[in-house]
Amino acid sequence: MKKAPNPVDKHVGSRVRMRRVLVGMSQERLGEALGLTFQQVQKYEKGTNRIGASRLQQISRILGMPVEFFFEGAPATGPETQANGFQEVADTPYVADFLASNEGVQLNRAFLRIRDPKVRRRLVDLVNAVAGEDGIVPMTESTGDSALTN
Repeated sequence: MKKAPNPVDKHVGSRVRMRRVLVGMSQERLGEALGLTFQQVQKYEKGTNRIGASRLQQISRILGMPVEFFFEGAPATGPETQANGFQEVADTPYVADFLASNEGVQLNRAFLRIRDPKVRRRLVDLVNAVAGEDGIVPMTESTGDSALTN
């Protein structure tokens, strides 16, 4: 029976994939920079193979992010983390999976090109309204104004 990847290894791998795709680098190109095959990069990104410390440092340099970036939002493991009050946020794996998807990368790239912070805020409000998040009212009946006109 095949062993499931360690949740932290899977998380770190998904963050590597997310950053690699965000900078427009192929698995083959990252593999070449690391002296590896693209298949090995695939295994790292899926969490099938654990990324060693020196290799992660190399990846962080190539992708232009600090090593800590790859651990942000990592799932808590073991009883000691529960005792210290650290727990995984329920949607962290979902968010990481989305951000590593083609749609997530495209959305992030487009969003980052928007220079005006007010426009970015309005887009977030719009998405929340469309998604039906509590506290966001998409249209007011009395004025007909949308939530984007604040």
